Amino acid sequence: MKRWQNVMVDDSAMRCYVAETRNVNSPGVLVCMHGPGVDAFIIDICDRLALGGFVAIAPDLYHRQSKQPVEARKQIKDNEALNDMARATSAMKALPSVDAHRFGVIGFCMGGRLSFLQAANDPDLKASVVFHGGNIMVARDSGLTPYEQSGNIRAPMLGLFGSDDQNPSPSDVQTIDSELSRLGKTHKFYSYKGAGHAFLNFTRPSAFRESQAKEAWTKCLEWLHQYL
Repeated sequence: MKRWQNVMVDDSAMRCYVAETRNVNSPGVLVCMHGPGVDAFIIDICDRLALGGFVAIAPDLYHRQSKQPVEARKQIKDNEALNDMARATSAMKALPSVDAHRFGVIGFCMGGRLSFLQAANDPDLKASVVFHGGNIMVARDSGLTPYEQSGNIRAPMLGLFGSDDQNPSPSDVQTIDSELSRLGKTHKFYSYKGAGHAFLNFTRPSAFRESQAKEAWTKCLEWLHQYL
């Protein structure tokens, strides 16, 4: 079952795309959108998660700027994003098809950064997946960067990156990987040769890399099934 659902946040209706399985007590997955928003790519990710046995919810984090075109929208503040993601997670947990004790988060590009941020701020998460998250070492408001909050991460984290990417660069990936290892966090990072930023995004032919995308998605599903 697929639908749009409004979740109220600070007197604003936040549209969320929801894809459910036919099963009961399914694990839930919060899907963090990339820069273009909850578009055809993110909707497809949610649908694929549902086919894999998960209930997925993707909140439109631009709801405060909904009257502006995507290219004119400002960077999302971390404190607002955390509030939005918490509300979306609560809405997902309330669904009859979801086991509220089994839920994770995944995200792509900007959403990969938000997935990392959520993992550092939600102690109840059971799994996290970061797809080529850029600017993890950059703050979006007056708070700490996601990287500086790494010590708070409890959920096992999978990181999937392109070796030709520059944000995050291979050096950035190594820095984050080393910090998580230093902190004793359960995680695995993979980098794919011949892949750059957004290599899973089939709506961007210049970036899409079919074989690397297929392998990365398989690893994502395996990770979610292992920990959820």
